[in-house]
Amino acid sequence: MIDWKREWKKLLLGVVVFAACFAMPVDQPRFSRAVFESLALTKWYAQEHVLLCLIPAFFIAGAIGVFVSQAAVMKYLGPTAPKPLAYGVASVSGTILAVCSCTVLPLFAGIWRMGAGLGPATAFLYSGPAINVLAIILTARILGAEMGIARAVGAIVFSIVIGLIMHLIYRKEETDKANAAIAMPEAEVERPLWQNILYFGSMVGILVFANWGRPEEAAGFWYAVWSSKWILTALFAVALGVILVTWFGLEGWKVAAVGAATFVAWLAGTFWIGPALTRVADAHHLPWEALIPFAVAVIGVSIVLGTRKDAAGEWFDQTWTFAKQITPLLFIGVLVAGFLLGRPSEEGMIPSEWVVRLVGGNSVRANLFASVLGAFMYFATLTEVPILQGLMGAGMGKGPALALLLAGPALSLPNMLVIRSIMGTRKTIVFISLVVVMATISGLIFGALP
Repeated sequence: MIDWKREWKKLLLGVVVFAACFAMPVDQPRFSRAVFESLALTKWYAQEHVLLCLIPAFFIAGAIGVFVSQAAVMKYLGPTAPKPLAYGVASVSGTILAVCSCTVLPLFAGIWRMGAGLGPATAFLYSGPAINVLAIILTARILGAEMGIARAVGAIVFSIVIGLIMHLIYRKEETDKANAAIAMPEAEVERPLWQNILYFGSMVGILVFANWGRPEEAAGFWYAVWSSKWILTALFAVALGVILVTWFGLEGWKVAAVGAATFVAWLAGTFWIGPALTRVADAHHLPWEALIPFAVAVIGVSIVLGTRKDAAGEWFDQTWTFAKQITPLLFIGVLVAGFLLGRPSEEGMIPSEWVVRLVGGNSVRANLFASVLGAFMYFATLTEVPILQGLMGAGMGKGPALALLLAGPALSLPNMLVIRSIMGTRKTIVFISLVVVMATISGLIFGALP
């Protein structure tokens, strides 16, 4: 006898999948184009973000889970931490981390699992990708100082207000967490604070400079930083290697072997593999001379850490746990987002003229649609500005433009799927709703200004 109380969901899923396959419009050009855009966006994401963005973030998140004591997280970001300190630290994190809505997820998962309060954790989740100094400067230069200032102020205020509202909505859970924190014994300190600062600083330096975007003008300070990005990344990597040997007890010869392999890979990427790959179609734009040694370094460090049974081995275990949890959901989300919305400057199933028609003027509908569109579409760091420039040129109002800027970089469909797996469906829906509603209101206010 079939137990339909347990099996009806499986039956319903099977019916939905069958109906979708049965009615699939494979002969329609737009559908075929959307499938292509889905795969093309996934390829672009794999090339541009996984190796240089996600993997360093996974290692940082794993390190938070192992080497940052729960007592320390609770002291600065926990429910018992002073509110000005907790929200101040969380709300300005994006000025240091130039990350996108997906790269911030492992870091958020790390501090959440260590006991950070819901308010500061969600403030960090929003501010990480939203308060990006480079993006704000680029916004001001391309879209005008008024838009740049509005984005900067709105993002900081958003992160604090969203965090406070999340705390108030779930204050009972936060109270229980605070009571548990009071009873928590003070953790033993294995290393002084300054050593931990240098340790995490070296990894953050690798993450930041490896993903440093090229500025518009080929001159000035920011261009000089971009020109030296791989040298700076290498210096931070060397510093991390010294720290691992000196303070974490890794064998010096193993770390030196990884460094030597990375140098050989750089030579091969620069003088042999890179030039060969540039002759392959669509491969010329990738920095093979940096990607190849970066991949070798990641593999080498993983082997060294993964074979240890001490805290360093636990660090790799935590890193692998985050990678298994987050990566599949991100790629599923990128596939769906590419199918529906396409890549920047390309179309998916939803025609771009629909979008332009719906975001003109300063109505509630236009601002709400811009907020929802921004929340579901995936924006890599800094790409939202040229996209928005094109939309505004096609008739998008300045209010909806700000709404998209405030909702877009901090959220995406892949981001939502992962957040749900970390803090549950209800909290995720509340967080997304707060971002969309506040972005809509901000767009209305900004659009009404003379």
